[in-house]
Amino acid sequence: MRTTQWVMALLWLISGPAAAQVVTQLPRADKVVALTFDGCEAPGQPAWLDRGIVDVLTQQSLPYTIFATGLFAQRNKDELARLAASPLVEIENHSMTHPQHMERLSKDAVEKQVADADAVIEAVTGHRPTFFRFPAGNYDAASLAEVEATGHRVIHWRVPSGDPGKGVTAEHLAQWVLLNAKPGDILIFHINGRAPETAAALPAIIAGLKAKGFRFIRLDQGL
Repeated sequence: MRTTQWVMALLWLISGPAAAQVVTQLPRADKVVALTFDGCEAPGQPAWLDRGIVDVLTQQSLPYTIFATGLFAQRNKDELARLAASPLVEIENHSMTHPQHMERLSKDAVEKQVADADAVIEAVTGHRPTFFRFPAGNYDAASLAEVEATGHRVIHWRVPSGDPGKGVTAEHLAQWVLLNAKPGDILIFHINGRAPETAAALPAIIAGLKAKGFRFIRLDQGL
């Protein structure tokens, strides 16, 4: 082996390839949380932006992130364009068609899910997403590496709110989030009209977190 090749091989062995990683918490110790909302839509399952959630967040001037599928962004393009004009709101990639198991897709199919959603969201908002969230949180090492190779950072959560669950009341949702929230948490809710109690629970969640000394930041401010 030539000297140059030997040196390069040694450096690779020492450093190793960069490990793919899913972010589930902000790398901060202070009392901050990031509010994130999934805008999920799959083929044949139309979904609309939950205006009640938007109204609460707007009234309180809170920063937040929407992870939108391409289909959701297309259907709600006018409202998402208005939201994206606010410095408080960022809209990121949640795949094009919300396949529940992207780890079962081919490499080309994974890349297409990301690229197609990027194109739609950028056309709607003027912003090309830099963060990605797997539908249903399902992935494996290969699909994670494939998404990261597109230049996106994968963002999930530590504890799900469970807001789409059947029978979940606003009171239970607020109690669950306040009981489990920790500094640096990325909180996940849904903004696609399939979590009917979230808008009602948000005022208590926000007030409770503020009472505990928490502040709210956008994902890109905490990462």
